[in-house]
Amino acid sequence: MKQLLTRLTVESDGEGFTDLTPALNQQIRSSGLQQGVLQVVALHTSCSLTVNENADPRVLRDLTTYLRALVPQEGVQPISGLGGLRAYSHDDEGLDDMPAHIRTALTSTSLGLSFDQGRLLLGTWQAVYLWEHRAVPHRRSLSLHLIGA
Repeated sequence: MKQLLTRLTVESDGEGFTDLTPALNQQIRSSGLQQGVLQVVALHTSCSLTVNENADPRVLRDLTTYLRALVPQEGVQPISGLGGLRAYSHDDEGLDDMPAHIRTALTSTSLGLSFDQGRLLLGTWQAVYLWEHRAVPHRRSLSLHLIGA
């Protein structure tokens, strides 16, 4: 059994999805491990990780649309619809700052993924994505912990 702890830096294009699958597979190949588990952690509070559809880009657009509706950019309104819109009080880094934190809290910042023969075990239509919740591009750091043989 062997383990490796490393980091991967990813450039996002702003709000949306960045396919991490090729870079993660490269890290697995570079490790020399053939079979094991990869733990991926996004080291930020305004982006998340997801395994999702890799064939139809409409899926990713619909996910973005849904999360925007669930966590509006402008502020929060009671779910009951009674009462007005209240702007977020935390806006230190811009108007998209607090919505990004909420979106991250509702999604996931870590994934545990199995790999075999030096590649991630994913379904035919699956990819691993960094989901950027900020409007502008960011440099994101991911912690990768590989354990295997």
